Amino acid sequence: MAESVRSRAGAWALVKGFAAYWGEPLGPGDGFTDAELDAAERRLGLRLPVALREAYRLFGRRADLTSNQDVLLTPDELHVEDGALVFRAENQGCAHWGVPLDGLDREDPPTVFRLDLADKAQERWEPWDERFSATAAAMALMEKLLEDHELTDFLDWDEELPDGLGELPALGRHFRWYQGPEVLVGVAEEAWVVVRARTPQALDAFYGVVPGESPDE
Repeated sequence: MAESVRSRAGAWALVKGFAAYWGEPLGPGDGFTDAELDAAERRLGLRLPVALREAYRLFGRRADLTSNQDVLLTPDELHVEDGALVFRAENQGCAHWGVPLDGLDREDPPTVFRLDLADKAQERWEPWDERFSATAAAMALMEKLLEDHELTDFLDWDEELPDGLGELPALGRHFRWYQGPEVLVGVAEEAWVVVRARTPQALDAFYGVVPGESPDE
């Protein structure tokens, strides 16, 4: 997986394959149009990075890949805040993701993250990922796992994950990924675990190797 996201093309190929395997293939209507992105550029008075435009055109309208928990902003919601172009918001507005304005001239710029703090003077943009395409690909994977679906479940974090899961290469800051037979597992910040299966049988098999877990819990 890490090899696949070293380029923008690789990241988008990963998203396309992931969407098809775990849900519905991407289609022509799943992204925003160039006209909508051009309008955002005119409103903001800046040029959007190539990688951001590509992601928005490819899957920006697919809520299952962008907005199950946190929210990818629409082109007309993009805005500038304290030196960064904000493109994503935590579901309760407690945090935001952006691209530094001084990186907008790069095709695949780094991304930054900012918490909404009670003391506004302490708020700072902190580094997130080295490339927007990696941020977008990780977003698509995690948002799909967080979908309200009968084959999705949440577990308490345990440093000893069950045998039979293979760890995948890193993708996205603070995320770890594992796969098993027809199962994908995401670990976020070593705080919580989400599992998504392709079939009820695969989910039952996963429960069978997780101590203390069962389909009825």
